[in-house]
Amino acid sequence: MDGKRISESTVVLSHFMQPEHANAMGNVHGGWLMKLMDEAGGLCATRHARRPTVTVAVDSLTFVSPVHVGDLVIMEARLTYTGRTSMEVEVHVEAENILTGERTYTNSAYIIYVALDQHNRPTEVPPLILATDEERERFERARQRQAERLARRAM
Repeated sequence: MDGKRISESTVVLSHFMQPEHANAMGNVHGGWLMKLMDEAGGLCATRHARRPTVTVAVDSLTFVSPVHVGDLVIMEARLTYTGRTSMEVEVHVEAENILTGERTYTNSAYIIYVALDQHNRPTEVPPLILATDEERERFERARQRQAERLARRAM
């Protein structure tokens, strides 16, 4: 199976936040952002595998700053790791005030997906072609996170 570069599957999605996305505090509901992040991550994983994918786990999702109604939320999803059937995707989220252009980092997460075959069983994914030192370092950190996830699952 031929490898693929990270840039071949990177996804950038943006979504305008409306009043129906707000929580009781008047900010965008964290669950809504989680849904959008999973959508961006799932598209990235599917583009890489060219197979249907399912979400397996979400690591360390922390909200750093709120997203407000009227913001444009921008999500960038890129692969950090591939195993035999699994893929780790980092989703980075920023909120843009569309009147000023000011962008604020809001949160990020590592989301793990598995590719499925025609019988809905895990199937192999292409390996990543790591083109830069930064990509190799990110891959190594992701490999360590995957080993920790597998160790926790074995407990």
